[in-house]
Amino acid sequence: MLKDYILKEKDYIIEKRRWLHMHPELSMKEFETAALIERELDSFGIPHERVGDTGVHAWIDGKSPASEATDTTKASATDAEARPDGSHTSKGYRCIALRSDIDALPMQDLTENAYTSTVDGACHACGHDGHTATLLAAAKVLKEKQAEFSGKIRLFFQQGEEVCGGGRLFVEAGLMDDVDRVYGAHVSPYIDAGCISLTPGPVNACSDHFRIIVHGRSSHAATPELGIDALYIASQIVVSLQTVVARSTSPLDTVVVGVGKLESGTAYNIVAEKATLDGTVRAFDPASREHTAERIREIAQGTAAMYGAEVEFIYERHADPLINDSKVVDEVTQVTKQLIPADHIIHDMKKSLSADDFAAYLTKAPGMYGYVGTRNIEKDPETGTPYHNGHFNIDEEALLLSCNVYVDYALAYLNDDLSGQ
Repeated sequence: MLKDYILKEKDYIIEKRRWLHMHPELSMKEFETAALIERELDSFGIPHERVGDTGVHAWIDGKSPASEATDTTKASATDAEARPDGSHTSKGYRCIALRSDIDALPMQDLTENAYTSTVDGACHACGHDGHTATLLAAAKVLKEKQAEFSGKIRLFFQQGEEVCGGGRLFVEAGLMDDVDRVYGAHVSPYIDAGCISLTPGPVNACSDHFRIIVHGRSSHAATPELGIDALYIASQIVVSLQTVVARSTSPLDTVVVGVGKLESGTAYNIVAEKATLDGTVRAFDPASREHTAERIREIAQGTAAMYGAEVEFIYERHADPLINDSKVVDEVTQVTKQLIPADHIIHDMKKSLSADDFAAYLTKAPGMYGYVGTRNIEKDPETGTPYHNGHFNIDEEALLLSCNVYVDYALAYLNDDLSGQ
């Protein structure tokens, strides 16, 4: 059963979520969103700072007797020895990070609610408005319970998830350096309200972008022997890239190599001098990810050389594979079983080839990313609408479960109240 200290925040969560839904801001431009977050944190008495232009980092230091002698504002885990559970004892405290993303999508809101987006061409169609409202409510409750825990809580209100640009800013700022656990959650229109996915292992794939620029030589189309046809060579590369998955990857592995854009040529009767193709790689296994990138490069360079052309190869790793730590999943499960029936907890959610840059935090500390069900078809059919659709909506009451897991997991971990630690 959800806790009373969470249930009393229902109106607050709904109010803030609807304000955010009405005022969506695109990735890396979330200025008003960040300002709202800061106003709310100020009202709670929680200190905060900007990360980049629009990210917000806040922190709450526990005030239980176990933490009174420890100044956690400057401590670092750089030289710390790790406990078997992954926490650092030589720094004298435990630290947990809780993350929410805050950005919206460049699309039209097609819902017809009283809180429909007021910004033309911007829409919260991935639930980040709900995430932000939920973490704000969790921050409010955790501040009220500051005397009940020791250690440190970091709150990450992260910009730019939709472009995989915000997570790395928090990591590069050193905000994960003393973190022992990191937890985040995403709403899901594929899971019924009142249920949650806490699935160990790979959950989301990496998201990488590659660009291949073929440099040939132009000539009249009537004298192709005098030119090097970059368009033809690029076409051959596109076809050959299909062998990366079909012949260079184990059938038991999941890899996607997709080319979504090919630009070339200036006129119908000129052999193209240049061609540019853009594509993406998705993979769950880090080794497969690296192998795939190398095979793309080899095929591009080899094919171009065969026809006397040259290529530029650009490979950008936007988001790592998101792989939940099994021990952390067990810890969060212990907490969640106190809130909902065990059969409402999903441990085998189908993997997704979409990415989430929450994975950046998992490269620095053990953690997990949950998926909280917000589908309630009887209440509102649009709550079953897929992500990135203008009709996307959520059952707002389902956010209470997400908030409760944030709060109770942080308290349980910091107070060492979990079995197996």
